[in-house]
Amino acid sequence: MAGEPQDDCLFCKIVAGGIPATIVRETETTLAFRDINPQAPTHVLVIPKAHYENAAALAAGAPQIAADVLAETRAVAEGEGLESYRTVFNTGAGAGQTVWHAHAHVLGGRGLEWPPG
Repeated sequence: MAGEPQDDCLFCKIVAGGIPATIVRETETTLAFRDINPQAPTHVLVIPKAHYENAAALAAGAPQIAADVLAETRAVAEGEGLESYRTVFNTGAGAGQTVWHAHAHVLGGRGLEWPPG
């Protein structure tokens, strides 16, 4: 069920404290932690604590929490001292989503080419 923790979800386990992560920020509705496979000098994931499969499901089911995730990407970037950064939501396997819990990537600390991918 949307919003409920999933036993087989890596990010739900991180939220619950069952899997360790390097936490950068935490709010009532979000958790931000360092990616274990960074693609830039700064690579932080910002997730809703509630389980939604992807950004589209999050936006439809909990628009205020989606806004909280987006606001936290800015707060993470500021906290990391990034003047320029990229925020990425991968939605679906074809877009590169590999963990089925909505999350935003905050990438920075080097030049980022466009278009990506």
